[in-house]
Amino acid sequence: MDYHSDRFVDFSLMVKKENDIVAVLPANKSTDELISHQGLTYGGLITRKDLDVESIKAVVNALLTFLKDAGFKFIEIRELPTFYQCDLSHYVLNALIDDTATIIGANKVLAIDYNKPLSIHKTKLKHYRKNKDKGFEIKEEDNFDEFWNQVLVPRLKDRHNTKPVHTLQEISLLKSRFNNQIKQFNIYLKGEILAGITIFDKGQIVKSQYGATTALGETERALEYLFIDLIHKYKAEGKSFFSMGTIMDKSYPEGYNIGLMRQKIELGCNEYKQNILRIFLV
Repeated sequence: MDYHSDRFVDFSLMVKKENDIVAVLPANKSTDELISHQGLTYGGLITRKDLDVESIKAVVNALLTFLKDAGFKFIEIRELPTFYQCDLSHYVLNALIDDTATIIGANKVLAIDYNKPLSIHKTKLKHYRKNKDKGFEIKEEDNFDEFWNQVLVPRLKDRHNTKPVHTLQEISLLKSRFNNQIKQFNIYLKGEILAGITIFDKGQIVKSQYGATTALGETERALEYLFIDLIHKYKAEGKSFFSMGTIMDKSYPEGYNIGLMRQKIELGCNEYKQNILRIFLV
């Protein structure tokens, strides 16, 4: 996380038993509040898999005591979306939630469950089959320059007047550190880039971190074609979930992007919840 350390006041914590790390909490602080690290998509308390319920309670008690003594009044925790959770996650959550904690919100996260039959909308499948003869070429690229400079940055600026969360330099640095986990797929027609998707491979779960298209790519349905191709690719590789991330957007009255939600559901996604907890320490 150090690549964006200038944006946050880091206050990440480790919990140890003797000399062994048994839990970590990636976090940053804001005045008297500790927050699940805002530089990460997913947060929460991460514990070793071999801890029993009593040990998890002891970890949580030690953590809360430390934070009280450090002068914090609140903790804000973003738990893992449900499809990331294991049995242990429920014990951690139960230990955190008591009469001093409340759920203050929830993010909608969209993901395809590969344990169920694919449910891509018939219209999208129709266009996908039709466009197989168009001459699209899909490439896994080693760098992000073309996608960032010609597609992602211009698209976000034109459509939303925003920038990607990661600069080109930051995503390139992350790629150098996690070469096998971060992948870039671009789609071309007659040598011209039309769209691209940046994938974070988390083992049994893959996540599309970025997906964008040019104006021509939108006309040619290139991004849709690339998504469906990758959906089939990762299903064939035996992945459990294909996450397309959150759709939350405060600029919409509903608090989320309805159109984006519809698009992801038509690609076969289901909706999952990511609760946001506030724990009162005083």
